[in-house]
Amino acid sequence: MKATGIVRRIDDLGRVVIPKEIRRTMRIREGDPLEIYTDREGEVIFKKYSLMGELNEFAGQYADTLFKTAGLAVAICDKDAVVATAGLPKKEFAEKRVSERGEEAMEGRTLLTCTPEDRFELTADGHSSFRVSVFAPILCEGDVIGAVVSLKNEGADPPPVSSEVEQSLIRTAATFLGKQLES
Repeated sequence: MKATGIVRRIDDLGRVVIPKEIRRTMRIREGDPLEIYTDREGEVIFKKYSLMGELNEFAGQYADTLFKTAGLAVAICDKDAVVATAGLPKKEFAEKRVSERGEEAMEGRTLLTCTPEDRFELTADGHSSFRVSVFAPILCEGDVIGAVVSLKNEGADPPPVSSEVEQSLIRTAATFLGKQLES
């Protein structure tokens, strides 16, 4: 854990203001849920809560299935970071922040299909040869909670499925994961 040097007082209602610099750095927005942890040494830890975190293992299995059956390289994200991948280098994608364009695509709430000329990168660091092919936001009870994304390696052969099938598979995965969280 890293000390920030910032000290805040608790008000009479038990509230603490999280400084703007920390909210911006950690991408915490108004209305975002925070999970509260305590430990035996008396530390109180706030962590961004992700509904997708409850499905990490399941999302990984779903991504593996899409890769094994359709040959699609897939990433599944929550609103901030990649939570599961299949057919992609884990080191390049696992737990990496989603790019601004990825966040905008999630908020757009519609299926997005990219052309080969489109330079849509999934992660914020942008140092990958993989580019977004199909992007489908995951909706749970009307809220965007993440996305299912198929990616293509610029130097590799295209997947064995047509673009319509790819779109359908990615849309189905996003809808299914959203429904799993609703139940």
